[in-house]
Amino acid sequence: MTELLISGALGTPLTILHTDAYSTWLAEQDTQTTNWLATTQFGGKGMSLIPNGAGELSQAIYVTSELDSYWLCGDLVNQLPAGRYTIQGSEEQIKVAAFSWGLGAYKFDRYKHNDKVYPQLVLPTQAQADEVKKLVRSVAIVRDLVNTPAADMMPQHLGEIMESLASEFGANITQIIGDDLLEQNYPTIHMVGRASENLPRLIDMTWGDEHAPRVTLVGKGVCFDSGGLDLKPGAGMRLMKKDMGGAAHVIGLAHQIMASNLPIRLRVLVPAVENAVSANAFRPGDVIKTRKGITVEIDNTDAEGRLVLCDALAEANNDKPELMIDFATLTGAMRIALGTELPGFFSNDDQVAADMTQSGLKVQDPIWRMPLHKPYLELTGSDIADLANCGRIPQGGAITAALYLEAFVDADISWSHFDVMAWNTRKLPGRPIGGEAFGIRAVFDYLETRFG
Repeated sequence: MTELLISGALGTPLTILHTDAYSTWLAEQDTQTTNWLATTQFGGKGMSLIPNGAGELSQAIYVTSELDSYWLCGDLVNQLPAGRYTIQGSEEQIKVAAFSWGLGAYKFDRYKHNDKVYPQLVLPTQAQADEVKKLVRSVAIVRDLVNTPAADMMPQHLGEIMESLASEFGANITQIIGDDLLEQNYPTIHMVGRASENLPRLIDMTWGDEHAPRVTLVGKGVCFDSGGLDLKPGAGMRLMKKDMGGAAHVIGLAHQIMASNLPIRLRVLVPAVENAVSANAFRPGDVIKTRKGITVEIDNTDAEGRLVLCDALAEANNDKPELMIDFATLTGAMRIALGTELPGFFSNDDQVAADMTQSGLKVQDPIWRMPLHKPYLELTGSDIADLANCGRIPQGGAITAALYLEAFVDADISWSHFDVMAWNTRKLPGRPIGGEAFGIRAVFDYLETRFG
């Protein structure tokens, strides 16, 4: 995808027009062009390829009512013939077009060869090309990780991917694996992952100036979720390769941060497990003492994401970051509330929530704040422990899950929690069915605005 964005070379002119401007543009064209458009019955909507007198492609036009859409060229890159194209327009228009051009050509082809030759987009400068490539690659990283089948995306594979990312950008990385999690007091991560032959781990990566503002990202890395002893039905298990989508989001976001050399001290924590079924699987009714010292009764083994996150969040408190953000494919309740394409988030910081929401609108990566309604915390109560890992009633499930996580975050830390789908359920321009990044462009724009 990124190889489709180049600079310097000449390309076939590609004119993108708003529908309201088409008639004015048409009046300025030569007779050959207007005759061609009339002969082909082009009605001023969509794409037209215009030849010269020799029958060669001389220019292309694309007419749309959504000229400012970040997904402007998401379909166009699949419709144009192979070759090089140059868009006329402002720097911002070209950037938006290039973003959707790159992601419109996205195909997950690890297991199925894709031999389609895509057209290239010529950008005015190499700097512009490089900037867009970073963003395209960050989103593609999320998609690739989520799309990869669980057999090839287990905790050890996530560890290898983050090792490679750390090597690329000179970051430091450690992994606490298997029974070492117990020795170093990460009991819930170990508990959830102990039934799998793929050893659970906590992956911890740091990057940037030690004296820069501290930002910590935490991502749920449940590489496959069978539901544990509270086994999911087949239909519910079918897409559970995507249950490490939170980890994928923070890895993609970390790539964008480091590639852009954002002046922060970044820490990325990924608790990576497989929630499997075996003789030593954790059970409904078990009680565990978490890293933070809070005891938790297991009401349902299929509510495992908040269990692996709570130990990671407790660890994230230790270096007192200015900002802590977690991403997780946590609840079906959020999908019921907002659908699959609008990520909900919770925050204990009104200013951060408002600014991130504004950033999402700015870069057309909308996010929606949900309420941390404190009275609902009582719904996660237990008769024999400090908390239960599920609410007592099904209603408000996204809220009770967020309140559970908040209990493990120190009160003086600015914390936000994203509950994302990580999957496109329908094909849209530039967004095929499959793994998807939700909210990371909004968060990056916020970080860049605040710290950059």
